[in-house]
Amino acid sequence: MKKTAYLSCFVILLLTNISAFSQKYKNAADTAKLNKEYASVSKDITDLTSELTTAQSKLPGYQSKASDASSDAQKAAESSSDQASKATNGSVSDAKKEKRRAKRAYKEAKDAKSADSNVKDQEDKIKRLTSELTKKQQRLHELDDMRNAINSLPVQP
Repeated sequence: MKKTAYLSCFVILLLTNISAFSQKYKNAADTAKLNKEYASVSKDITDLTSELTTAQSKLPGYQSKASDASSDAQKAAESSSDQASKATNGSVSDAKKEKRRAKRAYKEAKDAKSADSNVKDQEDKIKRLTSELTKKQQRLHELDDMRNAINSLPVQP
């Protein structure tokens, strides 16, 4: 009974201190490497933040273009449909005009689809950048913890 209790306590202590044992940088000799990685991660965070800000500022423009393209496509389709019903009772020239309008409506629909795709791509980019930024910030926090652990070690002669 005592052995299992001791073993349980040991396992609990071991699990709570796993992060301390998994540190990549553990002593003062590792400080230069830690500082180098810290600078690299900090630069990555700055770059990702800038890229994320740019992507977020472009999103409303993409959304506006998509909305406009969708509206244009809907108007073109309605116009084409109205003219098609008139052209069925009209002449050959009316049918040719309607064919041109139908092609225009089709092009507008393709443009709307493309604009919607651009919005989705931009939203995906924002999600990806946000995820990367979160990971880099977490790594920077881990490096801070490692730096604090190294600084708290007693100075050895």
